[in-house]
Amino acid sequence: MPTLLIKNGRIMDPANQRDEKGDLLVADGKIAEIGKAIRTQADEVIDAAGKVVVPGFVDMHVHLREPGREDKESIASGTRAAAAGGFTSVCPMPNTDPVCDTAQGLQFLRSRARENAVVNVFPIAAVTKGQKGENITEFGDLVYYGAVAFSDDGHSIMNAEIMRRALEYTSMFNVPILDHCEDINLSEGGQMRSGHMAMKLGLKGIPRAANSCQVARDMDLAHYTGGRVHICHVSVREELDYIATAKAKGVKVTCEVTPHHLTLTDNCLETYDTNFKMSPPLGPEDDRLALIEGLRNGTIDCIATDHAPHTDMEKDRVMSEAPFGVIGLESAFPVLYTDLVLKKEIGLAALIEKMTVAPARILRVPKGTLAIGEDADIAILDLDTEFTLDVTKFFSRSRNCPFAGRKLRGRAWATVVGGRVVFRDGQILL
Repeated sequence: MPTLLIKNGRIMDPANQRDEKGDLLVADGKIAEIGKAIRTQADEVIDAAGKVVVPGFVDMHVHLREPGREDKESIASGTRAAAAGGFTSVCPMPNTDPVCDTAQGLQFLRSRARENAVVNVFPIAAVTKGQKGENITEFGDLVYYGAVAFSDDGHSIMNAEIMRRALEYTSMFNVPILDHCEDINLSEGGQMRSGHMAMKLGLKGIPRAANSCQVARDMDLAHYTGGRVHICHVSVREELDYIATAKAKGVKVTCEVTPHHLTLTDNCLETYDTNFKMSPPLGPEDDRLALIEGLRNGTIDCIATDHAPHTDMEKDRVMSEAPFGVIGLESAFPVLYTDLVLKKEIGLAALIEKMTVAPARILRVPKGTLAIGEDADIAILDLDTEFTLDVTKFFSRSRNCPFAGRKLRGRAWATVVGGRVVFRDGQILL
């Protein structure tokens, strides 16, 4: 395999507390050497002067829509969008058609990924058959065939006994359940977060308790069973309170937050733009600030995009009929760098840690680091570039991005997966 030398970059690896200017050598798809001035005849040389070299981002929560809705996204298009965003590993949720709830479904997904993906794909299997919340899947078989976690994301497991059994069984394999916490009896028919803005716009609201009461229940179940639970897309401060309390008790709980919940509020819906309709819904400013504080104090473990593609035809409907969900693979880092790092809400190293080694550790996959001997999954970031986010140039098949038209700074300039440069300067190279 060709050797690759990345020269003159600022090398940041939060997993190993590394932050220094130097060179990085890749050989046989692995990180071979890091030093001040590596002298070697590499097959390919990239001058990263003025740029930041970091582990490739890991997104543990994406929707690639294949099989069943390839008009929205496919493994090919979604992984290219990931590479353009600096992501080298993604974990697709199982809410496809058919649902990924069998060994055959996992084998299909992995086969398609081998054929068409340009980044690593770590599949997530369903907790219950058909994601109906009635009968748990064959966890042992699914782990054997490559599932790194289980989730009914997009559907809440309303039956506490089913959730209890799922946590008990998955604990035998030391894999987490990625938990979509929503009481559908409270949220049914809602279009945005309950509160002043929902009243002003005349839209049916979803109470914050629709999310937080399920988190409270599942903290108790995780405590009781000893299972590992990961709370998806936290959005209200009460969820953080329950999670922090559970962590203090030793409950095996982790959680994630999305870029949109960290940077947007329910005021965005004032124009009735359905690209701001998402689940869980956007909340008021005090929730957004609480989420940022959760990042700072460690209550929130990682950042995930919840990349949820929908067609223009689906989103171009009245608010009550449009689907929930937004895309985020190609906008995540620029938005977070612009709105959090440049505004000194969090540091760059903290942001990189939350997008690399933190999700990798939760899933127990060997990614998110530039340690010698590890896979050469690398993102090279240009922090100085200023641009207007143009969704028409996205590699994703969908355009439902809430940040369209935003002026941003900082983006992925190159992405390396397993030692191969798959994206560089706006172009996919495979």
